[in-house]
Amino acid sequence: MRGFRIFVTPLRGASATWQSFIKKQNSGFTLIEVMISLAIVGGLLITLLYTLSYNLGINERQFAVTNITNLAKEKIEEMEESPQENKGRFPEPYDTLNYETKVKDSPFNGMSEIIVVVSNEKESITLSELVRKQI
Repeated sequence: MRGFRIFVTPLRGASATWQSFIKKQNSGFTLIEVMISLAIVGGLLITLLYTLSYNLGINERQFAVTNITNLAKEKIEEMEESPQENKGRFPEPYDTLNYETKVKDSPFNGMSEIIVVVSNEKESITLSELVRKQI
């Protein structure tokens, strides 16, 4: 089955007006339409870039906090064997991180509190643990 085609022929006097109307309809986008669409796309791109930058900053901070926490846990494990107060820097690749260890008497009999503070320029993590006093 074949499709139908309809041909419309304008009236004789209106042919110039009809043809100019068709040309105006097929002439493309106006300048204001292009400017509005560019403004919308630009706004979306700015929002996307801001969101990406914000999320990368959060990711960087969480990475640093995770590393600092893991190093503090390692230092507490070292302190369980021989509790002593100390200050220093971690070796490469964590040479930007400082640590400080403290040993305090606990309010519980026969227990000491080990405190480890690990910090860099922006973040600081403090962990503490109770251990038996060594005799």
